[in-house]
Amino acid sequence: MSVPKVLSIAGSAAQGSAGIQADLKTFEEFDVYGMSAVTAIVANNSTTKQGIFTQPLEAVEAQIHASLEHVGVDALKTGMLFTEDIIDLTARLIKEANVSNVVVDPVMIGKMGSQLLKDEAIAALVEKLIPQAAIITPNLQEGARLVNSPVPENPDDMKMMARDLYQLGASYVLLKGGALEGHPAVDILYDGTSITELESERVQTIHTSGAGCTYSAAIAAELAKGSSVEDAVRRAKSFVTTAIRYALSFDRGIGSTFHAAHRLKKD
Repeated sequence: MSVPKVLSIAGSAAQGSAGIQADLKTFEEFDVYGMSAVTAIVANNSTTKQGIFTQPLEAVEAQIHASLEHVGVDALKTGMLFTEDIIDLTARLIKEANVSNVVVDPVMIGKMGSQLLKDEAIAALVEKLIPQAAIITPNLQEGARLVNSPVPENPDDMKMMARDLYQLGASYVLLKGGALEGHPAVDILYDGTSITELESERVQTIHTSGAGCTYSAAIAAELAKGSSVEDAVRRAKSFVTTAIRYALSFDRGIGSTFHAAHRLKKD
């Protein structure tokens, strides 16, 4: 039996809602074989204070090679990479592996406010990894950091930023507008020629931990199955919107998107 194979190179979120954990849950829901290369362990808490533990470069490299050697990949996504050295390594290994379906989620700030990408690593992300991407999936704040511009305040601003982001070298840009207050949840997809607006309901909830990771993982899963980029984005947006609509609250701050919602919840 053959099954599409997807690798996530990202951070591990101990609480289970984001990062590698969200990616693997998403891969399972999309019927693809999921693998992971953990770049850092994120375990913020009030007891130990320290909450981010970067993995050694040797460990990151070994995980990527193990996935490529023993299974192979039809698509991969990157999430939290954190340091310039990890970005350099990841970009080199992706280039050597000649993977075409690469989804780059430029994770910079977590839902809890944690810095998930060091400032000095942004240049490496822009110069070495993004040009290899089939699609990048920044939110508004991440897009602003990548092109050194103000955060968009309306869909027209988003369209302008998408054009600027395209100049960084990815084949497609998906600029996510979940944080755009006063508007529906609109995302902008740009391929260098045409702009597609993807609009969905704005779900009124704070429980959105893992939404961005889930969105990019779903896109990677669909690309691995042979979908076009636009079809992959549309299916992924529908999936993550449902996951947010039925988000899980643990009565302890920001809760999690519910990855099984599309399967278990029937409107």
